[in-house]
Amino acid sequence: MAHIIDGKVISKQIKDELKEKVAQLKTEGKEVCLAVIQVGNDPASTVYVGNKKKACEYIGIKSLAYEIPEETTEEELLGIIDKLNKDDSVHGILVQLPVPEHIDEEKIINAISPSKDVDGFHPASVGALSIGQKGFVSCTPAGVIQLLKRSNIEIAGKECVVIGRSNIVGKPMSMLLLRENGTVTICHSRTKDLKEVCKRADILVVAIGKPKMIDASYVKEGATVIDVGIHRDESGKLCGDVDFDSVEPIAGAITPVPGGVGPMTIAMLMNNCVEAGMN
Repeated sequence: MAHIIDGKVISKQIKDELKEKVAQLKTEGKEVCLAVIQVGNDPASTVYVGNKKKACEYIGIKSLAYEIPEETTEEELLGIIDKLNKDDSVHGILVQLPVPEHIDEEKIINAISPSKDVDGFHPASVGALSIGQKGFVSCTPAGVIQLLKRSNIEIAGKECVVIGRSNIVGKPMSMLLLRENGTVTICHSRTKDLKEVCKRADILVVAIGKPKMIDASYVKEGATVIDVGIHRDESGKLCGDVDFDSVEPIAGAITPVPGGVGPMTIAMLMNNCVEAGMN
């Protein structure tokens, strides 16, 4: 039976530590502030934005909400970002993705000042990560590292396999595992013998975007399996990219969906905000 890595418990530990830091900053007269911009009212985005506001409230971070209509032009959105970049009382800026089709996502990400890029998506943040300099790290991969460390799972010297090469999860995840001295392989849709590669992994991080694709036949006995995916199965229940029921009996440790990686993403966003406020 695998050890279940509980993201809810670990994310609460992190949020409680941040709460103390924020209280300390307030005694020094500093108030951490996050601005969240949502264009349109995509239901999933609305849920995420709501969760971010709740987390801010819990930790004591001031949050500014810009909920703007779907038909907002790219120019108007860039104008809001420019204003927030110049506002010294705002430490973090987050544009909830996806944005409507008429807005160029890349242009929006590039417009946010790297010193306020708490999502860790700006090319300057990604570049800093790749050469080992200080900068904001994409929240989901940063959360995965915390799940491993706080569960006492050794990364150094381990065979780490990441399935998925997205800019938001796969690539930064591989660089963070490398930074922790793991031996890293990245797999993707063109990888040959995917099962054989995965079965070598001591730590398997799955961010492939296909419900329950990874079953026990991909997993080495005793491996740590981190499931980044989130979907609804045919009966409407939440599930991940990993077939939990198949993998759990042979894994050494595994994250559930929900309650694994998800809560960590918001905890690490809050961590980035507090770091931005301390600089």
